[in-house]
Amino acid sequence: MIGPDIVKDTEEKIQIIRQRLKAASDRQKSYVDLKRKDIEFQVGDKVFLKVSPWKHILRFGKKGKLSPRFIEPYEILKRVGPVAYQLALPGELARLHDVFHVSMLRRYRSDASHKIPVQEIQVQQDLSYEEGPISILAKEVKQLRNKSVPLVKVL
Repeated sequence: MIGPDIVKDTEEKIQIIRQRLKAASDRQKSYVDLKRKDIEFQVGDKVFLKVSPWKHILRFGKKGKLSPRFIEPYEILKRVGPVAYQLALPGELARLHDVFHVSMLRRYRSDASHKIPVQEIQVQQDLSYEEGPISILAKEVKQLRNKSVPLVKVL
């Protein structure tokens, strides 16, 4: 093959590759679109705010996978963009930016058991807080063969 023939052959192969990549991309998009739903909220709606799961940081009295994923229902003040909303945050969370992506929000359906109080906790800038013992609930000394192990249950 001479120069122009190689170029023409290569261009044809590139066109075939582009067509196959587009077909694969369209097929994957159609599968994803089956489960995708566009989430929209109205001004005045109540939504839960997602707390990102950082390791080794205590949030709202629970550690690790038992810590809540979403906190408090907050009211939407306005829609900032196609996928961003401004929330009415309380004074404890005033240091946070009040505009959140729709993926960080979940619709609130009215139920009194959903509320996790934030007022009793001094939340720091990284959404963590300091936790200390409140009282000793029980003391026990466990006897092993050669030694005794003191056990203390702390609230």
